Amino acid sequence: MARVVAVHGIGKQLLGERTLLQQWLPALNDGLKRAQAPDRLGDADVAMAFYGDLFRPQGEFLAVGDPPYTAADVTEGFEVELLLAWWSAAAASDPAVVPPGADTLVSTPRSVQAALRALSGSRFWAGVALRAMIFDLKQVHAYLTDPSLRAQALARVAEHIGEDTRVVVAHSLGSVIAYEALCARPGHQVRALVTLGSPLGIPNLILHRLQPAPVQLGEQPLGVWPGGQRLVWTNLADDGDVVALVKDLRPSFGPHVRCARVDNGSHAHDATAYLTDRLCGQAIKDGLA
Repeated sequence: MARVVAVHGIGKQLLGERTLLQQWLPALNDGLKRAQAPDRLGDADVAMAFYGDLFRPQGEFLAVGDPPYTAADVTEGFEVELLLAWWSAAAASDPAVVPPGADTLVSTPRSVQAALRALSGSRFWAGVALRAMIFDLKQVHAYLTDPSLRAQALARVAEHIGEDTRVVVAHSLGSVIAYEALCARPGHQVRALVTLGSPLGIPNLILHRLQPAPVQLGEQPLGVWPGGQRLVWTNLADDGDVVALVKDLRPSFGPHVRCARVDNGSHAHDATAYLTDRLCGQAIKDGLA
């Protein structure tokens, strides 16, 4: 089994394991170089736990790409709430984004349209089609609410984690899947969990829906630790990363999570930007030592 298991994030339904590894492996090695690691990872050292195809619509003749979603397809409840949370986060980190007012934070068709319009003009979502933005929302929603899809995605990750696996590196929604997969595998030998641009700390929408459920300590839920005492969990987040709404995971998962802010420039949520950072390389280096 691979020493390093990589878990991709949302929006990769049109790619595959080999395509993503072509992007991730050089970036992983660049991060290791920044951390002055003596060795580099080879093809046999890294496995990509690919689950993106679970979200890909079944192919039909004369149909290409993502479903042609519009604002009307954003459903009440989870999807609207997450969209509005993204809007607030984008406005907090991007002066070009008009912040939502009290009237637009109410879940209405008007607020959905306003949020999509504001996000489409942000640095974070620059160049992302509206339908792709909505599809990302629906991927997160589907994983958390569809038991069959959730089980299949977890199985994709779990099958790659063996006795030789020492590091799990997970991005975006992949960090949620990786976390749950490790929790479901007591006694695993993973020494380093590295989460990048993770939404794990978002209360109610993500944190409260995790499996296993967090322990409620007063008003603050505390997530289960995803391993034994030897596991070192490092969480990296860019200030402008809208998906990682909660940058510091320590209040939600305990003081042993090592949390750090990194600067990904204009690519706040990009996986390769996170992977090439020295702190990411150091966390992987330590896990492999």
